Amino acid sequence: MLSYPAAIPLSTRSLNHLANLIRAHRTQRRSRWRRLDRGRQALLALAHLRNGDTLTRMAPRIPDR
Repeated sequence: MLSYPAAIPLSTRSLNHLANLIRAHRTQRRSRWRRLDRGRQALLALAHLRNGDTLTRMAPRIPDR
């Protein structure tokens, strides 16, 4: 189960798979950097798809490193 301070009933495998797809996409596009690493970006995408949360609603709940 992943958490982003709320529990999302998805596997770590799902998160890793999406993070790898994001990495491949960034490499293909030759993206130099992003504010979020690929793991956090994947977690936000999965939270949005699972719960329908908007980035505006999720932003205050995502802890800084």
